[in-house]
Amino acid sequence: MKRLILVIHLISLGFYGLAQNKQLTMIDAMTNARTLLAPENRSQIQFIYGTEDYVYAKRVGNAPVWYSGNFKSQTEQPFLSLGQLNAKLATAGLDTLKNMVMVQFNQGTDWILSASKGKIALDPVKNTYRLLVEQSLLAKENVEESKDGYIAYLDNFNLFVAKDGDANQVTKDGTKDIVYASSVHREEFGISKGIFWSNTGKKLAFYRMDQSMVTDYPIIDWSTRPAKNVNIKYPMAGDKSHQVTLGVYNAETKAVVYVKTGEPAEQYLTNIAWSPDDKYLYIAIVNREQNHMKLNQYDAATGELTATVFEEKDDKYIEPLVPMLFLKNDPSKFIWQSNRDGWNHLYLYDLKGRVLKQLTKGNWEITEVKGFDGKGEQLFYTATEESPITRNLYALNIKNGKSKRITQGFTVHNTQVSSSGNTVIDNLSSPEQPRLINLIETASLKTKTLLKAANPLADYATQNSTIFTIKSKTGDDLYGSLYKPVGYDSTKKYPVIVYWYGGSHAQLILNSWNAGAGDYWFRYMAQQGYVVLTIDTRGSDNRGKAFEQSMFRRVGDVQMEDMMNAVAYLKGLPYADTTNMGLFGWSFGGFNTVDFMLSHPGVFKAAVAGGPVINWQFYEIMYTERYMDTPQENPEGYAATYLSSKVDQLKGKLMLIHGLQDPVVVQQHSVDFVKKAVDKGVQVDYMIYPGHEHNVIGKDRVHLYQKVTDYFMQNLK
Repeated sequence: MKRLILVIHLISLGFYGLAQNKQLTMIDAMTNARTLLAPENRSQIQFIYGTEDYVYAKRVGNAPVWYSGNFKSQTEQPFLSLGQLNAKLATAGLDTLKNMVMVQFNQGTDWILSASKGKIALDPVKNTYRLLVEQSLLAKENVEESKDGYIAYLDNFNLFVAKDGDANQVTKDGTKDIVYASSVHREEFGISKGIFWSNTGKKLAFYRMDQSMVTDYPIIDWSTRPAKNVNIKYPMAGDKSHQVTLGVYNAETKAVVYVKTGEPAEQYLTNIAWSPDDKYLYIAIVNREQNHMKLNQYDAATGELTATVFEEKDDKYIEPLVPMLFLKNDPSKFIWQSNRDGWNHLYLYDLKGRVLKQLTKGNWEITEVKGFDGKGEQLFYTATEESPITRNLYALNIKNGKSKRITQGFTVHNTQVSSSGNTVIDNLSSPEQPRLINLIETASLKTKTLLKAANPLADYATQNSTIFTIKSKTGDDLYGSLYKPVGYDSTKKYPVIVYWYGGSHAQLILNSWNAGAGDYWFRYMAQQGYVVLTIDTRGSDNRGKAFEQSMFRRVGDVQMEDMMNAVAYLKGLPYADTTNMGLFGWSFGGFNTVDFMLSHPGVFKAAVAGGPVINWQFYEIMYTERYMDTPQENPEGYAATYLSSKVDQLKGKLMLIHGLQDPVVVQQHSVDFVKKAVDKGVQVDYMIYPGHEHNVIGKDRVHLYQKVTDYFMQNLK
């Protein structure tokens, strides 16, 4: 349900202690937070491939200039100006540029950029270029070039592959119902695209999704006269699902075969990977019940199944998110990520399906694998080993299985590793430090500071939040973040606002600047005189399998328990006016908000639920059936979480907000709730945002948060 997360997490972890007296405006909180009031940065900082040098774009006068440095250099030096780049482009026979563009220096020895003819690879030594994607193709859908110069793209629903101006139409039956070379399965299971070039770039694997059997769902376009219906395919829980296959196109012979993934047709094809020699394709196939996964090997030339490498099963559900990763120096071995022991860890396998070694272990999660060092001897990964609210980089020795921590400090590190693995760019932040960019030598762990950003809110009245834990009924630590009102007086009581999400693939609280959020709304509300609490309940991410799976078949139950514990904590604060509390959540958090208002009426005086799931039978198969099984298998669970059936239990004020074009949590959820409220004579408030899908973005986001703020102002003060 990653798409169900409100685009910007509404959580922050504070600034330096009470600063000066300037007040945030709503535009400051929601728009300037990303621009004028964002922490200073090193724009587009990256390594130059094959070196330990870093580069970043620095504004000099009115134009960006690329500057470079390394661990040993005393000062940073100009590396590339617009004039120097234009001289190289002119020598290569290309038109010059009027403005500096984004350049990728870390993808190989060539520089990757957009020029007059399209996307090019510029040789900075010879001043020659290769055309990667010509200008006319850049506007096509799902464009992706291969290592061998082939370009795959979609045009009028069909897949084409071109090279040197010669385009071949690979498929001919593409329609809105037969979807090619696009992400499938509603982008669950880590799926984000539908095109997979082989290592040599001569073969292409691509998804084919037949969704003709899925019921049409209406999304109204209100911008036309008259308004018109735009149907989408939306497979609801318990109904028919789309059917996916995987094609393989040989760019040299122009032949296509389809992988024989077999029956049943309703299964999930995920985590696509090529063997290092391009002879085989690997697919993690998950059954519709999502409790059984097979990692299958297929012959790329014939599409035949050649082996099931291994299988995984789970009593509740299994969710592979990352393809197999072959060792750099041994194509007979690969690394697989699994939470089979309760936590997401790395396992070393051979192609016979034997586990050679569990490479990482402990009550913590691997959150990202960064890749191998230049020699292929070490693997870099990010993990929560120190704490669930921090992220650190580690280097794993594949041979002996020992890990070495590279980054230091109880904070969140975002890192880049040089192609050799000898140097790391560490972009970190903490509640006290908006941004710190360091260069780290991985062997010695010596550190060089490149940037220490100043507090962008030094002139504003604001204060630190407090991060703390409370216990769930099962003894789990639940992380919370609390803002006291600005100008807090211990003798007074203040109204309270609580924000939450509580669903999978989301974590709100991190020990970083603003907790990784892009806005300052919580700080704004603290300036308005509110106690502001955020809580990560059971069901949320990066806390292990049992923590997430605790909501299986009855989503909301553990979240309601944990919120009651949070309320008990608030009642223990002498300055919190717990008779005047507001609750706010979006998506899964919107569901939790409505659920709590109905199952614990009167605890919160007012609530706002954005894009809320109201009836899980209205939500998509892939997500819902993972956590709830089907409505046919779990009628009691679906009945208990059908919120409209409990609308007459509402006490207090409730506002639902929905994007009018929402294709994720379709508007039928809110409409159903409002209709049942009318039937029962229950008053609720309803706000729509025409033209917006699941998230309200752009300039209208300021309007959204003013609406939410006004609602709490009216009902809590």
